Amino acid sequence: MSVSCYPVEESSSMPKRAKMGNLLVLGFLDEDKVGTILPYDDALVVTLRIGGYDVKRVMIDQGSVANIMYPNLYWGLNLKPKNLTAYSSPLVSFEGKMVVLKGQIRLPVQTGTNVVEVDFIVVDVFSPYTAIMGRPWLHTPGAVSSTLHQKIKYLSGDQVLEIVGNQIAARQCLVAAI
Repeated sequence: MSVSCYPVEESSSMPKRAKMGNLLVLGFLDEDKVGTILPYDDALVVTLRIGGYDVKRVMIDQGSVANIMYPNLYWGLNLKPKNLTAYSSPLVSFEGKMVVLKGQIRLPVQTGTNVVEVDFIVVDVFSPYTAIMGRPWLHTPGAVSSTLHQKIKYLSGDQVLEIVGNQIAARQCLVAAI
């Protein structure tokens, strides 16, 4: 899947038109797989800057309708119950069980020079991951992720930037979960 984005020519007398010479494509090629450990079917696990700290073991999940924060990150960021707002919608775990919710918190997530405010649902269950970033976060900066290529790509100004996954961390998390 690729999304094409075109820089726009500005003119006061004419409608806006796309310049065809500076095409930015937000997609993946076979060469994006260079450097991956083969064979693999690893989750996409990255490091993101959350709340001003570099946070490791963040799983990117296109199937998640929420951004989730686990207890290790909650305590590691020195957050307190007073920092949380109520969150009352039910949440079901991977195993199909209801999850105990502590609440919701909004924190800045930085990728490159872009910073977006993200709502995290704070849960009280064990996970080898520190957080799960789902579609709400991916869609905010217009990011596209690929587990096959172990990357996230997003537009920043007039360039396509990427975040590379950490397969070793993904495998460690898998072992810890089992």
